[in-house]
Amino acid sequence: MLPLKFHPEVKSALDQKNAVVALESTIITHGMPWPQNVDVAREVEDVVRNTGAIPATIAVFDGNIHIGLSSDQLTFLGQARDVMKLSRADLAFAVAAGRTGATTVAATMIAASLAGIEVFATGGIGGVHKGAENTFDISADLSELARTNTIVVSAGPKAILDGEKTIEVLETQGVPVVTYQSDILPAFWSRHSTISSPLRLDKASEIAHFSQMRQKIGLKGGILIANPIPKENEIPAAEMAGYIEQATHEASLAGVSGKEVTPWLLSRILELTDGKSLDTNIALVKNNAKLAAHIAIELAQHS
Repeated sequence: MLPLKFHPEVKSALDQKNAVVALESTIITHGMPWPQNVDVAREVEDVVRNTGAIPATIAVFDGNIHIGLSSDQLTFLGQARDVMKLSRADLAFAVAAGRTGATTVAATMIAASLAGIEVFATGGIGGVHKGAENTFDISADLSELARTNTIVVSAGPKAILDGEKTIEVLETQGVPVVTYQSDILPAFWSRHSTISSPLRLDKASEIAHFSQMRQKIGLKGGILIANPIPKENEIPAAEMAGYIEQATHEASLAGVSGKEVTPWLLSRILELTDGKSLDTNIALVKNNAKLAAHIAIELAQHS
């Protein structure tokens, strides 16, 4: 038996083949301080509900992968210490050892697929870190997109990454990268990068149809949807470039590596932007949750 434990609301929606959107939990444990972390998690869930779908925040507790969290579980997770940051390599370890774990993009994709949830909303995906030709620091998110059948709605690769190399790896892995209503790939905090989008679709219904066609012809793996942040919430790419360059240089001097790179850089950029990067991050997660809910609704209506 799979070690899955469903929140009753999520179980009911799945049984009735209604729209469900998976949400990660590292944004709670590794993204921002208490109590803002839980407040934002609830706000993102509310965006999904208000759009017409059911949210399923995913985390690991007491030997089970929980698909959908109660209010008490969200509060617990928001204050918990020594929470593991889970990806493909350590998801099963955390379950077997009875550890508390928050799911990254890769782990959330795995759990969502096991639970029968087709759509997942996140902030930005991991990818190829700058200097990866020396460090080989490439996120497991990319290989997960190549193997797990999930539609991942994001604001594109995190802007702290090497965007061009990230897209090259996804292309090599056969992962479709679709930008929503734009010919230019977004750059997380900013609406536009310098990278042309491989594919473009302008409606949630078109994204749902594309996913269903991939399944019909037997193509495995996920789809990355890059959803530009609303213009009123963005930080222009030229402004962000300076902050990212400074933070990356400081991380290198401090010897930060592995799983600690991304949270360290995001924390430093938060300081450099006087908190504006976090406000933008919250806005883009909500924007992605809304689009993901629309896609899930389209899939449910045409399943």
